[in-house]
Amino acid sequence: MFKKSLEGKTVLVTGGARRVGRLFALACGRAGANVIIHHGNSAQEALDLKEEIESFGPQAWSLPSDLSNADEVSRLIYRANEFSPLYALINSAAIFESLSFQETKLKDWERHISINLTAPFLLSQAFAKQIPENEKGRIVNILDWRALRPGADHFPYTITKSALAAMTKSLAVALAPHITVNGLALGAVLPPADGNPADNLSTSEKILESVPAKRWSEAGEVEDALLFLLSGPAYITGEIIHVDGGRHLI
Repeated sequence: MFKKSLEGKTVLVTGGARRVGRLFALACGRAGANVIIHHGNSAQEALDLKEEIESFGPQAWSLPSDLSNADEVSRLIYRANEFSPLYALINSAAIFESLSFQETKLKDWERHISINLTAPFLLSQAFAKQIPENEKGRIVNILDWRALRPGADHFPYTITKSALAAMTKSLAVALAPHITVNGLALGAVLPPADGNPADNLSTSEKILESVPAKRWSEAGEVEDALLFLLSGPAYITGEIIHVDGGRHLI
């Protein structure tokens, strides 16, 4: 496990109360970081997570915000800094809907754009403005293997993640040398959360058919990759690390 500490630093994780965002928040807390857990409608999960992180020693806070509302997004960094000055931003919150090109309506398109792309843009912009010139900061954008290998499935999701991958590289140049900007492109990390367990098992088996590693990622592997980008060499910027068992290669 990557061991470098985040002790004394404060990290904001969007969508931090559930699923992959929760893994990220816990990883940061275990590494010693104070964690601001953004959530949309997961207040109880965020409070439970706050208590768990604080049991490790660091401080944690729950911060609600509607990422589809540009005005709320623009205030989120300011509100987070009232808890503690930010060192890092993890743009993890996203919507992931199984829509083909033909099925995608304008409202679906606009919803994916606002949460998956516009929110990270506004948050990154506000985050960069609050970093003092003599300080360093880090941004990690959570992507998907589809971002670099787009197909026809999950059409609005894939397009927004592809755009976020491009924005990751552009921001790495625009925000240098004070802020590093990198991406994590995830694959089979967590099995489906909803539906019939038997259906989920069938879906999981089908997913793994296209994964060279032939297994789901272990939580620790995803956490290690995140911590590497948060506390590893600051000379690494504009990179997109695939944690997908080789899925993007097929």
